[in-house]
Order: sequence, then structure tokens, then C-alpha cells
Amino acid sequence: MSAGWFRRRFLPGERLPAPRPPGPRASPVPYRRPRFLRGSSSSPGAADASRRPDSRPVRSPARGRTLPWNAGYAEIINAEKSEFNEDQAACGKLCIRRCEFGAEEEWLTLCPEEFLTGHYWALFDGHGGPAAAILAANTLHSCLRRQLEAVVEGLVATQPPMHLNGRCICPSDPQFVEEKGIRAEDLVIGALESAFQECDEVIGRELEASGQMGGCTALVAVSLQGKLYMANAGDSRAILVRRDEIRPLSFEFTPETERQRIQQLAFVYPELLAGEFTRLEFPRRLKGDDLGQKVLFRDHHMSGWSYKCVEKSDLKYPLIHGQGRQARLLGTLAVSRGLGDHQLRVLDTNIQLKPFLLSVPQVTVLDVDQLELQEDDVVVMATDGLWDVLSNEQVAWLVRSFLPGNQEDPHRFSKLAQMLIHSTQGKEDSLTEEGQVSYDDVSVFVIPLHSQGQESSDH
Repeated sequence: MSAGWFRRRFLPGERLPAPRPPGPRASPVPYRRPRFLRGSSSSPGAADASRRPDSRPVRSPARGRTLPWNAGYAEIINAEKSEFNEDQAACGKLCIRRCEFGAEEEWLTLCPEEFLTGHYWALFDGHGGPAAAILAANTLHSCLRRQLEAVVEGLVATQPPMHLNGRCICPSDPQFVEEKGIRAEDLVIGALESAFQECDEVIGRELEASGQMGGCTALVAVSLQGKLYMANAGDSRAILVRRDEIRPLSFEFTPETERQRIQQLAFVYPELLAGEFTRLEFPRRLKGDDLGQKVLFRDHHMSGWSYKCVEKSDLKYPLIHGQGRQARLLGTLAVSRGLGDHQLRVLDTNIQLKPFLLSVPQVTVLDVDQLELQEDDVVVMATDGLWDVLSNEQVAWLVRSFLPGNQEDPHRFSKLAQMLIHSTQGKEDSLTEEGQVSYDDVSVFVIPLHSQGQESSDH
């Protein structure tokens, strides 16, 4: 691959280590997140590429602002839920080669030289073991590079052409493209969506071949042509922090936030529930005493609530049960989007969860070139272990308190990421409520948006 900045934990063709049997640190119930006492050990993720001695900002030959690819990264805090970290991270430079059409046949060929460069940051939060997260950290960037190389000619065009080879079969083709409002950023969004799908398929094949299970959420940032693309599938989160602004850059996908989509699927394909679950939502799990009573409920077509007379079928376990962070899909999984989980089934049943899960991310676009950036404007990306105990406002306060007083520190972004993780551990100077501690693995990227024209960027 042209982007050789990723630390591979396993060589192509190697099998991941066999899952260890359940022990005091591993739950025998698949994919439920147990709470354990915080461990003292920590271990780096795949983002060790940020320690490369030749790290420096690279400006795209096309339009766009320079962004340091390595930014600030804090080592993963391992909550000791498993032998290996379930959080994984990756970052680096995307080298996109130009595609050309052959003279005789319309087959795409790749030129060896780089045509367009971008930068990539990714966090993967695994569940049911680290296998899916490790595969995603080693695979997704390659999938994305291939997808971008397939559309790179459209990316650099004033307007993406109807035909990638530049032909105009119909004189009104440009008008149709313009009427659809198709822009270069739509090609990047499509490439991200397709890369997630491709990576999900790779993970499914690899885990099946190795006899393993597992899944992970994915939060990916891509800097390209003066824009920052944030693709999220899961419950990790990214925010933009500026002097006078906090802007969410991602939306979390949980059984609660995607209730209507999940219920709609169960309505169209009731066989997915195998007669064991009810798709209807009630304020609590119904009991036998509720039979014949009119209680609050809502179905797939409802954002509001109504009343229905309780029938025996309503006493089944609900499709989505619990509130907030405790909400579970089919009593098993706390997220509704991510990669992997192809073999995941409800405990002691043959009911699959994969049909209810999406690997497609939601992509938001930040036009960096249109912002009047200040030196301390940053994007904070973190897995849910951080956001379980810190709000957007608390994270922004820590950012604004730390950066102005550390202007001369070349490692300030990594130190800020470390401080954010420190704040989740219930220390005396923590902003969290008394006794509130994150027992989850935690990973953080701090990405500076302001280009300072340095020869080398912060590690």
C-alpha cells in the first residue's frame, strides 16, 4: 500500500490469536460490557505511527490547508476487560494515486506517482474482544484509499463529470449533475461509505475463517482538499472546540437513537425476532399484572406515544430495552452501527443481531478553509469511555484552559489528550462528579486545525 505509516499487528494471511476462555476479567455472556475495577496497565494502540521521526505537515498539491497528520494522541487506558486492548487507533497520510483510462479499453489503471494527499485519523472501540478493532485499524485506511483512487478524477474536476472518462454522451449531462447538486465532497462521502462497507465484509470473512467473533465501532476523520470529513458508525464522538464555539461533528448511533429504524425492520421482517421479542417500546418491561390494562407504547411509525391494551404477546422481552447508556438491542448490544458482529447471536438462541446493525457511517463535513482559524482551534475525537463521564462543555473547558498556557510546548496536543483521559479516572482535580469514573477503555485524538507553518508538527 502507498500509505506505509500504519503499524500492523498481524501480517497478511496470519490468524488473530484465539480467544481466551472466560475468566475473572471476561464475561461469559457475549458482547455485554461488564464493569471492572480500573486497572493500572496501559498499552499503545496502532497509532504508534505518530512517533515516526519524519512526521511533518504535508500540503496537498491540490487546494487545501496544511494539517499535521499525527496530531495529539493519548495512549489507550486498558480497563482490563480483556487481555488485549479493545480500543484501537490509526492515523497517517493518505496517498491517492491518479486513475487513467487505457487507450483501447475503458479499464482504470493507476499511475505510480501520488496525485492527491490527505490525512486520516481513526478510533475503533471493540466489543466481544479486540479482533474486529485490530482488523479495522489495519484495513479501513486501505479500503478508503482504493475508493478515493476510483473517483480521484472527479474530485479534482470543477464539477464531477457524468462520465469519469470525460465523455459527454448526452449534451445535457452537466446540467443533470448540477441539478442533482453533486459536488466533489459528495464523492468523498461516497468513498467513506463504501470503504466502511468493504471493511465490514473483510472483517466478516477474516473472523469466520479464524473461528472468532467480535465487532467494533468506528470514528474516522479525513482531511482532504481543505475539508475535514468525520464518519461515525457507533457511539464514539467528535467535537470542534474553538474559543467561542463548540460544534458536534458526529452523531451517536445506539438502539435508542435508531429505535424507529430498528422497529421498522422488525415490522417488515418479523421472522428476525423468532417469536421471542416484541418490537413495541414501553416505558418499562411489562409484567403479567399489566395484561388487559391500557399502557403507554410506541411503534416504528411513532415519534410520540399512545396507549394500547396489553396482550400476552406484549409481555415478551422488548426489542430495545433500557435507558440511555444502558439501552440494549435484543438484550445484547449497546450500539446499532459498527463493523463486524457477523456471527453475533442472542444468548442461548439462534437470533442474529447483524440484520439490525448498519456498517454505513454518518458523514459530516467541516469546511476548514472557510473558518477563520485560531491557533488553539482543535477537533477532539474520543471513544465512549471519555463521553460517559465528560460532557462536550467540560471537554471544551479543559481544552481552553490547557492550550493557551502551553503555547511553546511542542507536545501540547498529546499532553492535552492525556489530560482528558486523566480527567475520566476520578482524580481529585477531575471535572467529573464525585465518584464518577470511566471503567471503559479510553482513546483520544486531539487534531489541531491551525497551520503554523512549522517544519515538524506536534507528536
